Amino acid sequence: MNETTPAAVLDVWCDLQCPDCHRAEDDLRALAERFGPALEIRRRHFPLPGHQHALAAAQAAEEAYAQGRGDAYWTAVLARTGAVTRRGEAELLAVARETGLDADEVETALIDGRHLLAVDADHAEGKALGVTGTPTYLIDGERLDGGRSQAGLRERIAEIVERLLARRA
Repeated sequence: MNETTPAAVLDVWCDLQCPDCHRAEDDLRALAERFGPALEIRRRHFPLPGHQHALAAAQAAEEAYAQGRGDAYWTAVLARTGAVTRRGEAELLAVARETGLDADEVETALIDGRHLLAVDADHAEGKALGVTGTPTYLIDGERLDGGRSQAGLRERIAEIVERLLARRA
């Protein structure tokens, strides 16, 4: 393993219309600051059936990544889950404009479904790993469910990363 390879990979399955996923953002930010490049955080899609606009939000986020602004868009959408619930695609496009994306291209991506396979692949992998709600974390083979409570998850993830770093040393 070379020095540019992260010591740990944290997969986070999220529904972009989920308030619990919004609350998890603080933990992810803190973990990223603490571990830097030693921890790779991979955002994964798991749109839940009860959230009418979650699938569109996931596809819009994939387009945002294609345009180089994925993390900013992801965070901005999660900060406005209530507005996304009320306004749907209109809100997703407003966030696209505010985060510097080509909103027309985001709208086109929603129409033509170019990112649907990527979203479906994340969802299918999550289901295969036992993901049933969001946020759900997977690190070093351990699944942690944040849907009921985020309490203690940041610390548990940090313990696992520390263990992986110690193995690498």
